[in-house]
Amino acid sequence: MIDTLDLDLSAVVAEQPDPLLFATVSGAHLYGFPSRDSDVDLRGVHLLPTADLVGLREPEETRSRMWDRDGVEMDLVTHDLRKFVRLMLRRNGYVLEQLLSPLVVHTSEAHRELAALAPGVLTRHHAHHYRGFATTQWRLFEKSGELKPLLYTFRVLLTGIQLMRGGEVQAHLPTLLEESGTREVAPAYLPELIAAKAECEHLAADVDLGRVREDVLRLHAVLDEAQAGSALPEAPGVHDALDAFVVRVRLEG
Repeated sequence: MIDTLDLDLSAVVAEQPDPLLFATVSGAHLYGFPSRDSDVDLRGVHLLPTADLVGLREPEETRSRMWDRDGVEMDLVTHDLRKFVRLMLRRNGYVLEQLLSPLVVHTSEAHRELAALAPGVLTRHHAHHYRGFATTQWRLFEKSGELKPLLYTFRVLLTGIQLMRGGEVQAHLPTLLEESGTREVAPAYLPELIAAKAECEHLAADVDLGRVREDVLRLHAVLDEAQAGSALPEAPGVHDALDAFVVRVRLEG
């Protein structure tokens, strides 16, 4: 269970219409720079009945809900197991971060099995995901001038570099500032920016724009180099194992 949030989230799991294989906390809490007024991003996998997948009606493969709970904004998104695994196989680092998040609200044996299979989907092409994500967040920063998308930009670039160099999905920015694969390339001012964001979710970034632009471009180049020299494979090696896993869990469920 989560020890970093002052909320009992087990009731959220119990309220879901179909069984959850797992639910974890993502977003700023996972990334290591939550603000006092940050919402709580819950992500997970639900298991639809087999009849919902073979009938004529379109299955509800993705469910999304936002609401206020005890004064905190909650954001819950879950995918059906089949859709989630397909996303895993599409070099989607975002869903892997959710699956492997240490902030666990609900788990199961199936969750643990799926997490154990996760390393087999990692490829050097996951760099494309983090490169694209960083570009999107940088554009948001240029438009808004807020600290949040700037921290996201640095976070995803460093996550991508660490993945390419060490084969590890590490989404927690403070940890990335200490990791041997990313410590030496991370800008020295990032701890100050993390501390500043703790006060407010939508805070203007008090930074030297030229300097941060140079650092972002530099990290893009480091990511490119790390991808070129990565020991990760070209393609996932666990497609058949994931297929068998989805079929077995569905039949058991």
